[in-house]
Amino acid sequence: MTAATSEQTAPAMPSPGNWVRHAATVPETHAYPAVDELLVSFRTLTAAHPDLVTESRIGTSTLGEPLYCFTVGDGPASLATDEDGGYVVVGGVHPNEPVGAVTALHLATALCESPELRGHFGGAWHIVPCIDPDGARLNEGWFATPTDKRNYGRHFYRPAGNEQVEWTFPFAYKEAWFDRVLPETLALMRLLDATRPRFLTTLHNCEAGGVYYYMNRPAPELYGVLADIPASLGMPLATGEPEAAHAPVYSPAVYGCIDMKDAYDYLEGLGVDAAAKVAGSSSAAYAERYGTFYFVTEVPHWSHPDADDNTPTEERHADVIRVRARALGEAAAFLGGILDTANPHLSIRSPFLRAVRDFVPSLAELATLESARADQLPDRAATVSERFDCEAGVHSLRVRFGGMLLRALNAEVVAGTATPEVRRCHRELLETYEIWEREAGPATGEPIAIPTLAGIQYGALLAAADHARARDRNHDRDLAGEPG
Repeated sequence: MTAATSEQTAPAMPSPGNWVRHAATVPETHAYPAVDELLVSFRTLTAAHPDLVTESRIGTSTLGEPLYCFTVGDGPASLATDEDGGYVVVGGVHPNEPVGAVTALHLATALCESPELRGHFGGAWHIVPCIDPDGARLNEGWFATPTDKRNYGRHFYRPAGNEQVEWTFPFAYKEAWFDRVLPETLALMRLLDATRPRFLTTLHNCEAGGVYYYMNRPAPELYGVLADIPASLGMPLATGEPEAAHAPVYSPAVYGCIDMKDAYDYLEGLGVDAAAKVAGSSSAAYAERYGTFYFVTEVPHWSHPDADDNTPTEERHADVIRVRARALGEAAAFLGGILDTANPHLSIRSPFLRAVRDFVPSLAELATLESARADQLPDRAATVSERFDCEAGVHSLRVRFGGMLLRALNAEVVAGTATPEVRRCHRELLETYEIWEREAGPATGEPIAIPTLAGIQYGALLAAADHARARDRNHDRDLAGEPG
């Protein structure tokens, strides 16, 4: 049963404002919807509520697929700017992160079924179910069995950095310049320009650990509810190593956005040629011109009790980072050796090959950066959660990049174009990859039910959107000189 065809109904909708309880309203489902199935579900909802939902085409994917936005609101809904401000929700910005597909459909359904919810927020909701259908289709091999870690790794796909919608917005800073905007990114830019939203969320998810958040400015009023929402469904926060060392920490598991200017300065401070490493900017940075409040909830497919255990270990924090750096370096050397040997014999320029040609060298660079960071860390004990994040991160990257390299080599085998050298590389990689799979299984924890993940994302985005609504309303009162 998929998110689009679930036969069970969600619990009764709580009153607006009780965002913790909203997290428990996502219907039962055991799979993620494929791209076509997701669009069918949105169109079924549109047909059932023609007075509330409008479908619009906002662009075309790299491979020629139409990109759609579904606008939900009372009265004639459109992409035009509305006086009360609007809300933009974008799924599939990273095609290996499908939790947002379930979240987006549940949000659209809840808005259609609850006049109270629509009325509470005011303004229209512009929901993009999947902004990168080309990439999402390359992950559909694991969408139906998301708890199967082996299937996940062997059907995994994440685009090369310059093919990711979220990180190909225009960027100019110091010696860096990026303007190779993807068609999908351009579509999202046009949507943001048309709606000038008060709130934007791009729907992401991580792989293992706990829940964490990003926002483009501090919002102390939100931190309590953002901790309560996952706790209400038995999920821990991720309080270990941050995803980006340069991201500001606002509260436990709440970070400022990953900003490319900060990334540039951070890399420059480590003696790296930052202009050569930093590419495009993000949707958060692009939306800043409209004063938009940007928010992200990261939820993991698998969770582990160590994810929020802040007990000190007997290991030093810097040593834990060094162990991770060595493991990443070893993985980079092995995968790089396979890729270098096979490269002259490869004839199929698949997305998997483009991705590993980008990611495998970056793995070695990450190992070097982590070693340099370890040398600058204060001398203290590592926490259990920090050690878990370091270990889980190694497992994740080996399974992801190794899996995509397997897919690239297997494309040659299946097509009948594999030379003996490519077949030898394929066998060698498979032997090591099976070891990595076995090691990753217990290390990354237990699978989490999809309604729990989508529910946390749903409740948190409503709380954040409500914060944006209240902020705008208070700002309008201040301009008018009215009492609060």
